[in-house]
Amino acid sequence: MEAKAIARFVRIAPRKAQLVADLVRGKKVDEALAILKYTPKAAAPIVEKVVKSALANAENNYNMDRDNLYVADIYADQGPTMKRFRPRAMGRATTIRKRTSHIGVVLKEK
Repeated sequence: MEAKAIARFVRIAPRKAQLVADLVRGKKVDEALAILKYTPKAAAPIVEKVVKSALANAENNYNMDRDNLYVADIYADQGPTMKRFRPRAMGRATTIRKRTSHIGVVLKEK
C-alpha cells in the first residue's frame, strides 16, 4: 500500500527542490521531517509540507501506521515556466524565466 501527495505549480526552480528531495529519499517519515525542519534551503518548508500531506493521507485514508512509513519516492519535476522581460541597455530586453515545480512524495509501509 502506498500514499502520495503532489504539490503542483510551486514557485521554486526544480533544480533547487531536487537538492532537498535527495536528502530525504529512502528515510523514515519522522527522520525525514526532522531533516527538513533543520535544512536551511528555500525548498525545505515546501517539501516538508508535501511530506506532511502524504503522511496525513496515509494515516487518514489508508489507516497506515506512522512508525512503519518511509519515503519510497520523492521527485521535483519541472512545471511550466513563466516568462518575464527585463529592460537592458541600449533599448534591449532580456528574458527572465521564473521556473515552477511539481513536487511529489510517495510513502510506503515496511
